[in-house]
Amino acid sequence: MSGRPPFYITTPIYYVNDSPHIGHAYTTLACDVTARFKRLDGFDVKFLTGTDEHGQKVEKSAHARGMDPQAFTDMVSKNFFDLAKALNFSNDDFIRTTEARHVTSCQALWDELIKRDEIYLGSYAGWYAVRDEAFYGENELTVGTDGVRRAPSGAEVEWVEEPSYFFRLSQWGDRLLAFYDSHPDFIAPDSRRNEVISFVKSGLTDLSVSRTTFSWGVPVPGDDEHIMYVWLDALTNYITAVGYPNTQDGQYATHWPADLHMVGKDIVRFHAIYWPAFLMGAGLEPPKRVFAHGWWTNEGQKISKSLGNVIDPLALVETYGLDQVRYFLMREVPFGNDGDFSHRAMVNRMNGELANDLGNLAQRVLSMIGKNCGGAVPTPGPFSPEDTALLAQAHGLLGQVRDALDRQAFHEALETIWVVIRAANAYVDHQAPWALRKTDPDRMATVLYVLAETIRHVAILMQPVVPDSAARMLDQLALDAETRGFETLGEGGALVPGTPLPKPQGIFPRYVDPETEA
Repeated sequence: MSGRPPFYITTPIYYVNDSPHIGHAYTTLACDVTARFKRLDGFDVKFLTGTDEHGQKVEKSAHARGMDPQAFTDMVSKNFFDLAKALNFSNDDFIRTTEARHVTSCQALWDELIKRDEIYLGSYAGWYAVRDEAFYGENELTVGTDGVRRAPSGAEVEWVEEPSYFFRLSQWGDRLLAFYDSHPDFIAPDSRRNEVISFVKSGLTDLSVSRTTFSWGVPVPGDDEHIMYVWLDALTNYITAVGYPNTQDGQYATHWPADLHMVGKDIVRFHAIYWPAFLMGAGLEPPKRVFAHGWWTNEGQKISKSLGNVIDPLALVETYGLDQVRYFLMREVPFGNDGDFSHRAMVNRMNGELANDLGNLAQRVLSMIGKNCGGAVPTPGPFSPEDTALLAQAHGLLGQVRDALDRQAFHEALETIWVVIRAANAYVDHQAPWALRKTDPDRMATVLYVLAETIRHVAILMQPVVPDSAARMLDQLALDAETRGFETLGEGGALVPGTPLPKPQGIFPRYVDPETEA
């Protein structure tokens, strides 16, 4: 691993009071695509996901089922663990906040904050939403016709009075604003950055960081009457996983601060305000970047349990195929914006882009090589300006895709690749190698070589998004595992004429609606 630049990327840890849905899959997929890309680009990647298992909501849910909270979290955490496997996520670690390593880390962070006088004991009285595990000010609440006060999220709030430890968040406003100013890329996209800065400028109050009215959580060191506020506990997972409190060597020294925390827009406040304040309060570095993505709707409707339209990612995979779902989620909307899932949009992407544009390109080119070039990589002659232009486009892809992914612009990265795919399809039609077979077989060989080289570049760069399909495409080009990294892109890793190729097979079948099959 030595000599490779480190890259640490995290998902939020998912709350086990919920079943895995499209939102969980979306965030983790974005991290997986980034992690796979960075590994291929020569980085020493650590990719973390996991489950958030403490808090009042979990305790209530466990008791409602007549279960011990630990048994309940064991059961539900496994659903998220299994989802990561089913969607072919390449995470290096899966953390659970009930693990001993995490309790040790949380208590060490607490002790450091106490030592630095960032936490003090007081008492709390205010509005608390169990569903959000968050406190709200009176000015943030709305009162419905039923007389029930609700948080901005729609969750019911209750009045809570209890002894509590507080984090001195009120003293961090100016320091956070200065940090945002000196680290303009810390929060993205800009809409979320503006929202966070506005919130901090409106004034911060000290944050209650312990509870006494329930017991399912990390005990406060030296005061067993209190457990840690679930968000202090949950956020700490990111440093637990790199070995905190050992900051001198090992993974913490290598990989912290994290390069990227990927989160949903509903939890940006916790990650962009509370978390850097906790870390700086303990003398630790904040992460380099927090990116908050948007939400999905289902056929134009807001997703909710009450409407019964929650999207199960496993059901999507069953219906459309794994790589097809991965591609659609990364391609359909600009990451950071809200997006709508619809069957029609899914099928349009599958059939128009994967089956027609990419799948058909690979199939027709490799079939022509199989039939007309003895089933081996053809030997090219001199390149024409058209050949050189297409190869130059293919060779230029890596820098453009890298730039887009470093900005979390997944749709833009894919569109960049599709520009070359569309150019290759136009080149096939214009060069007409099927006609050259009779009139100029040497020129046909050159054209098919140029196309095979273009397909090689596309397949290598598509590995992070559609790993299984890209692997099959690279298999059909007879490329072994050592020749699929980004260092092989360009002329240096070009296909060797005469290399035998296996018989080509279709990779992206067209989707046909079951009811239209006769």
